[in-house]
Amino acid sequence: MDKRKELLSGEIISPPTITDHISLVELVERTFLSYNAGRLREACQVYTQKMLKEEVTIGVSLAGALTPSGLGVSCLVPLMEKGFIDWIVATGANLYHDIHFALGLQLRQGSPFCDDAVLRREGVVRIYDIVFDYRVLLKTDAFLKNVFSNKEFQKEMGTAELHYMLGKYLNQEEEGRGTKSSSILAAAYRLAIPVYTPSPGDSSIGMNVAALALIGNELKIDVNLDVNETAAIVYGAKQVGGKSGLIIIGGGSPKNFLLQTEPQIQEVLGLSEIGHDYFIQITDARPDTGGLSGATPSEAISWGKVNPEGLPDTVVAYLDSTIALPIITAYVLNKSTTREQKTLYEKRVQLQEALKRDYLKKRD
Repeated sequence: MDKRKELLSGEIISPPTITDHISLVELVERTFLSYNAGRLREACQVYTQKMLKEEVTIGVSLAGALTPSGLGVSCLVPLMEKGFIDWIVATGANLYHDIHFALGLQLRQGSPFCDDAVLRREGVVRIYDIVFDYRVLLKTDAFLKNVFSNKEFQKEMGTAELHYMLGKYLNQEEEGRGTKSSSILAAAYRLAIPVYTPSPGDSSIGMNVAALALIGNELKIDVNLDVNETAAIVYGAKQVGGKSGLIIIGGGSPKNFLLQTEPQIQEVLGLSEIGHDYFIQITDARPDTGGLSGATPSEAISWGKVNPEGLPDTVVAYLDSTIALPIITAYVLNKSTTREQKTLYEKRVQLQEALKRDYLKKRD
């Protein structure tokens, strides 16, 4: 094939007329053809056609105020229950606001044009166009303090164990209210999906842990354990001939924590690896400012984070996550059958021991 013919080998742009009975799958596949719509279509296809194979371990990172808008309930929990997410890295804030739903505390639609001085005076909190009673925070804090005061929390642990144990209590709250599948953490407990937070002190969950430390509570968070456990998840997947796929919603610290598993394996531990195999990101961050949130998968190759051979299976869509995630979820649920749960929470100790064993061999 000559170069000209190769350059003009793409599908002809000829979408159908949209009618009142078009399905979401057909809408994505036949009318999302160019620009960020095209990238969103490619993300849906990489997810369903490549990442949902049994040998792929799928990590998801969550940044930005996703759970307050209901995306945990509407999108993430259904994906988790279908086996389409194997492990999660999230900001503590996303997990804190997730707790409101399990506790039956109400967040409401509001306006981004409120007088915030009036909101403060009336005891109303605002997240852009979401509003809720200030007592939602106080009730959630009281729940956390009560749970974290229990005997099983009086030790040092990683955030996966912290969130798993917290999820047990949230699952009980859901069962008591008859509202199963309202919380990411409760679902993660039921499905044995490990959930990590890269900066545990940077949220109201961490703030409550810190407050309890002032009165002698012995709960401590081991961030070293989190770094090694997440690296072990990726290393373990690759060691048995599997692949690693990443879905990055937003950017920030969760994106880095998800991606840094490969530099931890290669650069720091000195073990042989070639990078993550699949990479989907939804972001509104630009790459030219130098921040990680907007950094491209091709740049990640230079760090060893992404397998160079996997570059064709990397997609970045510059979109609002609150628009893209529901479309991706609906598409994937329509196109794919249930996948067996990997229950990585139950395997994380074994995976870390295997990583440690190979690291010690390398050092000898």
